[in-house]
Amino acid sequence: MESIIVAALALIGTLAGTYFSNRKGVALIAYRLEELEKRVQAHNNLIERTYKLEERTELQEEKIKVANHRIDDLEKSRN
Repeated sequence: MESIIVAALALIGTLAGTYFSNRKGVALIAYRLEELEKRVQAHNNLIERTYKLEERTELQEEKIKVANHRIDDLEKSRN
């Protein structure tokens, strides 16, 4: 009879330990996943901003080319 009680207590202790250990592990995984999501979002924002800057740069380069052609045309027409 005593061995059954000891075995039952050991089972309860093992199940409780496993439950709390898994709960702690799940909480840690959830925390790390949230942090990873924040980093991914920051990275995606950086990529979006980079694309916008590249578009602006291309537009400015095109404007400079047009301005240079106009200047060349004006210089040619003066001569």
